[in-house]
Amino acid sequence: MDITVIALAFAAIFVVELPDKTFLATLVLSTKYRPLFVWLGVGAAFAIQTLIAVAIGGVATLLPTDLIQIIAALLFFGGSILLFIEGRRHHGTATEEDGSEFADKAKDVRGFRQVVASFMVLFAAEWGDLSQLLSVSLAARYDEPVSVFIGSWAALLTVSGLAVLLGRTLLRFIKLHVLHYVGAAVCLALGVLTLVEVLT
Repeated sequence: MDITVIALAFAAIFVVELPDKTFLATLVLSTKYRPLFVWLGVGAAFAIQTLIAVAIGGVATLLPTDLIQIIAALLFFGGSILLFIEGRRHHGTATEEDGSEFADKAKDVRGFRQVVASFMVLFAAEWGDLSQLLSVSLAARYDEPVSVFIGSWAALLTVSGLAVLLGRTLLRFIKLHVLHYVGAAVCLALGVLTLVEVLT
């Protein structure tokens, strides 16, 4: 395990996921279900998705090193552009998203079945998410799948925990478009660093 890679994965995924629909989905689910059950359900969904992303990144390390670095840089740049576009879209609207589509998907269940319901909502919603693509590229770039998994999953658990505990309060003080711009800057920096490594 590499502590630096864990910290880098945590920071990258955290800033990308905080303005993402994951946060809103968890927030909305926690208003319908017991917050602890929501957190357990979405945490399990994140664990499986992150494991798959890291496994794909591990397989990618079989490719030539320069090719891996170029693909990783392109993913970072692509993520930066997507986050910037999302930030502009949110900035240009008077109202922020409220995650109401997730409320419609939440079934009326009781007890431990709330964990399963939360798992299903997030598991279905998050495939091909930017955080997954970043986890793939980080695992391929650093060839440290365990470290990337720990950092990425910890970031996802932290974001969902914040949504459950402080979601409404955070959204009052921090605008989503600002978080999108911060995430775009982080992805851009990672892309530039990766490209510099390729060129040198």
